[in-house]
Amino acid sequence: MAGKGFSAVGLNEILTAAGVPKGSFYHYFGSKDAFGEALLEDYFEAYLADLDETLRLPGLTMAQRLMRYWEQWQATQSFFDCQGKCLAVKLGAEVADLSEAMRAALKRGTSGIISRLGRAIEAGVAEGSLAVAGDPYGVAQSLYQLWLGASVMVKIVRNLEPFETAMAMTRQILLSPVNRK
Repeated sequence: MAGKGFSAVGLNEILTAAGVPKGSFYHYFGSKDAFGEALLEDYFEAYLADLDETLRLPGLTMAQRLMRYWEQWQATQSFFDCQGKCLAVKLGAEVADLSEAMRAALKRGTSGIISRLGRAIEAGVAEGSLAVAGDPYGVAQSLYQLWLGASVMVKIVRNLEPFETAMAMTRQILLSPVNRK
């Protein structure tokens, strides 16, 4: 699904790849949409655990941890091979209008990301490694949206310039001139 999209992958393809009989599938999932919702829930659970790990890295300021997050995003969300890391980018626009359950799963997952980023920005401001204008949670939402858009643009233009622009803007938004690297 990360390669083809949700709609382009049929149920038989899913069952064959997983080696699961149709009856077993329907025992756990009432529909392909229910499977998609569970897939997104699982994806965000792992994504949020990775984000939490990055935001707890020892020996770094919160500014350094956040910049590490954006660097990891840039490294794993490329147009070459997102290695399963770009499911929200890949499926977000596609399924938001097709399935209310999947849209809600995307909303919960992205809200969790934005919330964690907002708390991290708040902590960075408190420790003095970040300087932001405005509410840390609003800044977090804007930055997440910036990076989602950059991820889509990277796929469209087939180069990394949108990530370079997003990184420059992220530094400008988050870091005081003294902390910019």
